[in-house]
Order: sequence, then structure tokens, then C-alpha cells
Amino acid sequence: MTLPEKPQLKQSINPLGIINQTAIICAANFNREVPLMTATLSSATNELTSVQKTQFIKLEKKLRRHVGQAIAQYNMIEDGDKVMVCLSGGKDSYALLSILMLLKESAPIHFDLVAVNLDQKQPGFPEHILPEYLDKLGVEYHIVEENTYGIVKEKVPEGKTTCSLCSRLRRAVLYKTAKAIGATKVALGHHRDDMIETLMLNMFYGGKMKAMPAKLVSDNGEHVVIRPLAFCKESELIQYSELKRFPIIPCNLCGSQPNMQRQNIKRMLNDWHEQFPGRIESMFTAMQNVVPSHLCDSELFDFANIDSTSGVINGGDIAFDPVSVDAPNTNTNQDYQNSAQQLNVVEVK
Repeated sequence: MTLPEKPQLKQSINPLGIINQTAIICAANFNREVPLMTATLSSATNELTSVQKTQFIKLEKKLRRHVGQAIAQYNMIEDGDKVMVCLSGGKDSYALLSILMLLKESAPIHFDLVAVNLDQKQPGFPEHILPEYLDKLGVEYHIVEENTYGIVKEKVPEGKTTCSLCSRLRRAVLYKTAKAIGATKVALGHHRDDMIETLMLNMFYGGKMKAMPAKLVSDNGEHVVIRPLAFCKESELIQYSELKRFPIIPCNLCGSQPNMQRQNIKRMLNDWHEQFPGRIESMFTAMQNVVPSHLCDSELFDFANIDSTSGVINGGDIAFDPVSVDAPNTNTNQDYQNSAQQLNVVEVK
């Protein structure tokens, strides 16, 4: 029996940036059901209890839906793409690869996945774990060896945070690898909470309203960088990682540093979630509903040429009218149980 040919993905965003009907269809097709046996490729899931298996199936469907929506909304992956998935050995990058492999089976387009890990020559790094895991998955992969760990430890004084230099070195190596293997997209494992934390960091310490983009060209102008987990909560990725029993590889260069401001922001957001359920969801919704005319950046909006003939712009200035905000969905169903402890673990994106 011959399988029906997969439909081609047409241009999913028109010149005005409005998602058209094709994108809606693709979002649905990206999330078509696949057999459970395909979705659970590791033997670890077979060891789960019946309750855990039910929980796992629901969670995996939810993550697939979120990733499929992000891909369609931002036109992240197109027909014929070769997507380089940056795999660090942390929960987020494992989840990213797992979900993309599932979506590849049901997507209405053809794209290839290549997992790439940067072996930073960190002392005690278990070099065998990732190759064994990736061989088991049957996915194409490359292990790139560069002594970035040694460079960071040499250049950064003891007690100082290492993320800035480490990030620049890793980006340079990964972009070079992407070019060498002919990747058209570079997929990173940052999720919704990473994006909100970055917004807060830039507001508090950088004086900018700037977060992590869901899709943008890299700083060297050569690669399209995508973040398919943009709509995924960290708490759900933690739970997914535990149920899938990914072989997590810790790193003592990144999130384990106690003096990182990102850790302080994370604690603040966790406190907000506990005290004001729905606030984090509302913040992320706000990041997708920006109104430049009601901010103060004259580079984004032409305030100087507004006069009495300009008409009402984006509802006009409502001055002291009470602010009305629709209450977000506050489905907390143990999303952040023991979050203060869970989210202060060593993380590698």
C-alpha cells in the first residue's frame, strides 16, 4: 500500500504578518495524533504506573500542541529545512528533540533533524551518555569537541559569573557547525519562562524591554535561530523530563551559579506564581500584545507628528479610566509544586 504524499507547506504568513488559513491548517496537521508506541521511544516509560502513563500521555500531547502552535505562528520550520537541534544534555534540549521527532512524523511537510552537542571538555563530563542515547533514538547527530570550559575558567576570575563568555564561545562553535552541516535553522531549547526571565533582566538591569525572540537571525547574520518551546512552561518540561527519565548531564558553568541575577528573577517569578496565580501567564500574553503608541519609544512610534488631525490611535489616551484586564486561565494543577526547589537546579539549555 502506498502512503499518500505529504502536502506542501505554502507561505504561511502574508506580508502584513497575519497568519492565514494555510498556517491554521498546518498548525492542526503538525499536531495530528501519532501512535503511542511512536511517542514513547524509551523503555523508561514502560516502567511507569498506569496513573503516570496517563499523566505522560496528556503532558506529551500538551507539549506537542504548544510546539506545533509556535512553529505555525512564527513559521519556524518550512518544507525542506534541515534543523540543527542544539542538545546540551539538559532537560529542555532533550524535550525539544523528543517533541520535534514526534512532530516530524505527523507534519504535513518534510524536514530533517540533526542533533548537535558541544563537548566543552568539562572535568568529569560523562562523554558516553549522549552518543549512547542518540544511537538509541536513531537520530543523526554530531559531537563537537572544543575546550570552551578551559577557556572560561582561565579568563573568568573565581566567583564571577561565567555565562557571558561561555555563551559567546558556544554560539561561535555552534554557528560554525551549523554552516558546516548545511543547517537552515538552529533550534534552541529556551522556553516560556526563560523568555519572561530575560525580559525582566533586561528591564531591571539593561534598561530595555527586550526578551528572547521566538525566531530571529543570529547575531552573525548567517543563521535563522528558532525557539520551538516558546509556549511551553518550565514546570511541564521538568515533569516531562522526569517521566521520560532523560539522562541529564549537569554543568557547573551555567544555572548552578548562586550569584546569578537570573536565579533571583526566577525566585521572584516563583513567588509571584504562588501568591498571584495567573500573573506569569498574563505577562507572557502581554509580550505578544505590544502597543507601541502607549509606550515611550519614539523609534517605534512617531509621537512627534501626532496632532489633532491624527485621529484616535489604538483606543486613544484613556487617561484615568480604570484598567480592565481579562483574567487569564489559572490552571495551576500542580504546575509549580515545590517550584522553589525544582527550578533552582543545574540547567543547561
